[in-house]
Amino acid sequence: MSNALLISNLTKTYANNVSALSQVSLCVKQGDFFALLGSNGAGKTTMIGIICSLLNKTSGEVSILGLEQSNNLNQVKRMIGLMPQEFNFNPFEPIEEILINQAGYYGIDRQSAKARAETLLKRVELWDRRLDMAKSLSGGMKRRLMLARALIHDPKILILDEPSAGVDVEIRRSMWEFLKELNEQGMTIILTTHYLEEAELLCRNIAILDNGKVVEQSSMKSLLAKVAKQVLI
Repeated sequence: MSNALLISNLTKTYANNVSALSQVSLCVKQGDFFALLGSNGAGKTTMIGIICSLLNKTSGEVSILGLEQSNNLNQVKRMIGLMPQEFNFNPFEPIEEILINQAGYYGIDRQSAKARAETLLKRVELWDRRLDMAKSLSGGMKRRLMLARALIHDPKILILDEPSAGVDVEIRRSMWEFLKELNEQGMTIILTTHYLEEAELLCRNIAILDNGKVVEQSSMKSLLAKVAKQVLI
């Protein structure tokens, strides 16, 4: 199985000399459902920003599906779909147009984008609201819109930054089922979360970040066995 994501000795130091990541190395196999855990400030969002080419690294290497990021920036961007933690769409834009315009950034023609948007909005149960302004949606609906937008260009890798934050139980479970379907169809998914139980339900492998360093990387099964053993001791 080839690597979807390979990170080697990744370091990020901000201009104020704050070290967000320090010599981080990580490997995510193609088709995996991978959890990236850590508390606030651990470096998860910084790592995602670098993987998605939103932040510049200080040093280290990032490869996406065998392509070195720095030398293949446009190709790499098309391979990744990002659902960020914060809502960052235009609240005064109709829901359907948000998806169609996002597709346009990837060179997808309007007719194809419209068909893709219909499929996704039906899947996340927002098709009936497609002409409504995004500001009219509830928090849970906005999360589902963010997920649909991340998928509009049919990426190979989906990155989710705290996707269930502020979402009620019913919507969370619906989102989890959709993510499981996508993974079963072959999509590589990387999930950042504070919650081990969420990662346990969805993910096969896991890495834990603490103060910008990977302190644990293993299968979910191995980590849970280790935690259980420590609890018994």
